[in-house]
Amino acid sequence: MAPPSHIHSPNISNGDCDECAGASSLDGIPVIDLDILLNGDAQERSRAIRDLGRACEDWGFFMVVNHGVPEALQEAVMEACKELYSLPREEMAEYIAAGPKDPIRIGTGLFYSDVDDAVCRRDYVKMIAHPEFYCPAKPANLREITMEYSIRTRELLLELMQAIFKSLELDSGRISEALNLESCFQILVGNNYPPYAGSNQVMGISAHSDHGLLTLLFQNGVDGLEVKRNGQWLLAKPLPGSLFIITGDQLEIVSNGRYKAVVHRALVLGEQTRMSFVSMIGPCLDAIVEPVPELAWSAPQGMEFRGIKYRDYMEHQQSSRINKKAALDIVRVQHNILTSQGSPNNSTEAASAGYSHTN
Repeated sequence: MAPPSHIHSPNISNGDCDECAGASSLDGIPVIDLDILLNGDAQERSRAIRDLGRACEDWGFFMVVNHGVPEALQEAVMEACKELYSLPREEMAEYIAAGPKDPIRIGTGLFYSDVDDAVCRRDYVKMIAHPEFYCPAKPANLREITMEYSIRTRELLLELMQAIFKSLELDSGRISEALNLESCFQILVGNNYPPYAGSNQVMGISAHSDHGLLTLLFQNGVDGLEVKRNGQWLLAKPLPGSLFIITGDQLEIVSNGRYKAVVHRALVLGEQTRMSFVSMIGPCLDAIVEPVPELAWSAPQGMEFRGIKYRDYMEHQQSSRINKKAALDIVRVQHNILTSQGSPNNSTEAASAGYSHTN
């Protein structure tokens, strides 16, 4: 008998996923067992890679279990962030005044989003973790905790990227070299969503996609993350011990649109403060990101996206208003936005050349 699929429904009362398959379209978030993906026998690994590919293609969102990130470390990250948010404002002034390109930023946002017709409210800390690590000086234990967390989650996300490349039947080593993942960009983001007593609809952050390859997220036990699935919003409820994984814009570009960056948002629900902590990886900032040639060759429409330096894409996305996946329009081949050589090059030969000289 073939082993059961490793994509399962999360709403299981006894916590035993091994007997479940065929997740529903509304609440059947895929679950990937990292231990099986990496350490199973050949048949199990092959099936897990196919399941991972389906999760990326059909959802752009999944949970990962048996991931090796200790729960105690996750709790320590949350406690350190609580300490950070409680510091006097003058002790955070240097980071509050920071600009979008600075390696550490702390902020509070309260604004109206016409995308979701709602007030958005959150406190946040953003810190670049790779290729260089940056962290606020206080609280004293924040640096040690977040550095360990960044290393563990970066390793996890890079392992998932290798398996995702395999699910696309690509040479993972060649693609990793093209994106220079040894020098990948990584950012950590702590989010704090206080309860809101007003009468208007309130959100933490409005609908958007992430600019990187993959985003890992965990929360403090208070739900609020929603993902767009078949035109409907789904409130994501994690399995115990799981982490959320969100696909980003660069994965959509590299896969030539086969794996879509998922649109998601954060709600403020009830009277409890919601906290989340994010670890996101992207290509090296100076890597040219473009569709893999063989994926463009096999696609009826040819190349969906032109190449762009990841640094330029990120700066464009970060400088624009949050608006779902509008940032990807800058590289869609049917648009001429910000091209320096006229019309976007729609030849797969150009993409092939790009992957040969980026190594």
